[in-house]
Amino acid sequence: MQKYRVEITRIAESDIKEIFEYIARDNKEAAIKWVKEIERQIDTLEDFPMCCPVIPEVQEIGEEYRHFIYGNYRTIFRIEGSKVIIMRVIHGARLLDLRIFEK
Repeated sequence: MQKYRVEITRIAESDIKEIFEYIARDNKEAAIKWVKEIERQIDTLEDFPMCCPVIPEVQEIGEEYRHFIYGNYRTIFRIEGSKVIIMRVIHGARLLDLRIFEK
């Protein structure tokens, strides 16, 4: 079985921090639980990134991006060879800004 190296972009790290801080305003324990679950799901991408569905916006982008969902949040990533790159972590109700995928 192929192992993938998972990389998290700075913007995705910033997304996670901002979401943690937002959730922690009301409930720090829930925020900690949320981060732990996101980290657990990201860890699974080392072995099974293809198990996650292709995002619906893929037709507009022209490249294959995938995501997993936890609670109200989507973690969007792409696979490049043996590397998985976490691009963004956004609220599911938020419209996806397709400019984040521009080269």
